[in-house]
Amino acid sequence: MSISRLACVTGLSLLGLGIHSSFAAEALTIASFGGQYTASQRQAHYEPFSKETGIDIKSVDYNGGLAELVAQVRSGTVSWDVVDVEMQDLDRGCADGLFEKVDIDALPAGADNRAAKDDFLPGALQTCGVGSVVWSNVIAVNDPAFREAKPQTIEDFFDVTRFPGKRGLPKRPNALLEWALMADGVAPADVYTTLSSEDGVDRAFHKLDTIKDQAVFWETGAQMIQLLVDGEVAMSTAYNGRVQGAISDEGKPLRILWDRQIWNADYYAVVKGTAAKKDADAFVRYATGTAPLAAQAGFIAYGPVRRSSEALIDPAKAANLPTAKANFKNALAFDSKWWTDHGEAISERYASWLAQ
Repeated sequence: MSISRLACVTGLSLLGLGIHSSFAAEALTIASFGGQYTASQRQAHYEPFSKETGIDIKSVDYNGGLAELVAQVRSGTVSWDVVDVEMQDLDRGCADGLFEKVDIDALPAGADNRAAKDDFLPGALQTCGVGSVVWSNVIAVNDPAFREAKPQTIEDFFDVTRFPGKRGLPKRPNALLEWALMADGVAPADVYTTLSSEDGVDRAFHKLDTIKDQAVFWETGAQMIQLLVDGEVAMSTAYNGRVQGAISDEGKPLRILWDRQIWNADYYAVVKGTAAKKDADAFVRYATGTAPLAAQAGFIAYGPVRRSSEALIDPAKAANLPTAKANFKNALAFDSKWWTDHGEAISERYASWLAQ
């Protein structure tokens, strides 16, 4: 899609939202995950919104979780207005009163005039948040580390005999236990049923034990990429957008294994008690419109959650999205409800496992 056409559609979206330059030149603080992901939001969402409305946006990086939000909301000193959250944190935060409710009827229709409720992918509209992107947990390979046979599957990630080298693992257990079970022979459709039993959790941790002495643990996406490009790890669990950015924008010799990717979504949520709720709501309505979501896919390889956005994306870029047919054939949907119900206990056990 041409820049001029996208700009035109974006302008129409703004008019449809009733957003115009008469907004007071105030500021919003938006918390997100940093790096290329926040850069994509800044280019596709923050800067166009600010240019149209005069509302400055201050970007704050965080590593996920709800601890900082709980402290702000409970103390009554809310400093974040909008936060980008993963599904499991959105569920938990909504139940705990950390986010404002969403007025779904106020969201703009798609560029094809499809009502918002029919335009968003299933699960993208939640009580307290509006979806923005589909992203995936994948395995990233530093290809120069393997001169002969190249890793192709999740099983290869756990095979340090045939494919020697350090493995990058996250300091959070989300998605990692699922891969451990799949590498141990559990079918994707049976993963969460298996994890719901004590034996299933034990099985996942036993599989993780097989690579722990080769593990290097990362906390942020930036750290994960640095470990790969510096050759400190041969493979790592990863976020697909970060890896694709390193490949496309920086020419790094990395490769994505789409085998049994674990896909998820991110959401914009307005923080309970913000003094700028009107402007925060306006930002969420704008940022989750057809054109801004399509524009973001031009800056990072995450898929939009609106169907009407798909036609606006360059086909060459669309091929690198998690939702591309070739990449999605054996994907596992991340079960946020399971993690909401079991995440605290699993995180405690994982922390103990890390400390051993």
